[in-house]
Amino acid sequence: MYGESSTLHRAGRPRHRRRWPRITVLTLVVLFLVVAAAVSATYLWAGTRLKQTDALADYPGRPSRGEGTNWLIIGSDTRADLTPEQRRKLHVGGGGQRNTDTVMLLHYGEAGPYLVSLPRDSYVPVPGHGKAKINSAYAQGGPELLTRTVEQATGLRLDHYAEIDFLGFTHVVDALEGVRICLKAPLHDKKSGADLDAGCQILDGKQALAFVRARYSDPQGDLGRVKRQRQLLSALVREGTGASVVADPPRFYAFTGSVLDAITVDRMGSVGSLTRMGWEIRGLTDGKGGTTTVPVANPGLSVPGVGSVVAWDPSGSRALFDQLRRDVPITATTVT
Repeated sequence: MYGESSTLHRAGRPRHRRRWPRITVLTLVVLFLVVAAAVSATYLWAGTRLKQTDALADYPGRPSRGEGTNWLIIGSDTRADLTPEQRRKLHVGGGGQRNTDTVMLLHYGEAGPYLVSLPRDSYVPVPGHGKAKINSAYAQGGPELLTRTVEQATGLRLDHYAEIDFLGFTHVVDALEGVRICLKAPLHDKKSGADLDAGCQILDGKQALAFVRARYSDPQGDLGRVKRQRQLLSALVREGTGASVVADPPRFYAFTGSVLDAITVDRMGSVGSLTRMGWEIRGLTDGKGGTTTVPVANPGLSVPGVGSVVAWDPSGSRALFDQLRRDVPITATTVT
């Protein structure tokens, strides 16, 4: 009997063992369904909060589509909705005129991503208004005139538009509990409020805004500022998509909510396209593609009635935009 019982016991072991694969598969299926439900719920939640605007329109002579995808990313400093206290803290003046301190082209495709700064004082033709600073297009005609101005000046057809406002920008940074920036030299600028020492440090929202607005104390002026704008945008995306945020639901939803509150996209923009944009910018921090500024011939040109402007280098800028249109590696200018 002892031998028979032992034989039956041993014979039963494989049945117990065969249950484990089934339990494992069932557990994985349940986990997959839970994750899928959470992702779907997040996607739907984000979709209801995403703001859109009329930014892209067809018009006679509009550039044809090239290879890859082009985004116009701007930082607007519309101040009409800011309280006096907010203006004081952010070191900005009053007035409700729409303006933009940041104008960047993001291109991605087989050869990208590339993030190209267009200095706000770039002296270009503004449709219906003659030659003027590129940021004046936004002040005079909003997103539609700005996108048309950029398309006409670059020969690139824009696929998407994204705009982030002053106050929203500070909230995005604060939702991350600050963003890490390393400076090779101190940055002190009374007009923007920047008061930063050299070295690596964590900037809060107010400091980050001063960092990207400072130009009067920078020997390079606007050309120095656009480099800091690209640096901060890359740092924001890198930290916002890092494991410490994505794996922490409260931080993730606080960050995502602040981004959705601060950003406005074109009518065809979606949560999916915005996510792709962020993913491509993150690629820049991983060594893919690069960042640069449109080649400049005269950064300190003075035009009567307009003031100090930035003149693009004709041949260099044409070569750069042609390479972006063909989606090939940039060689027309220095890429970092």
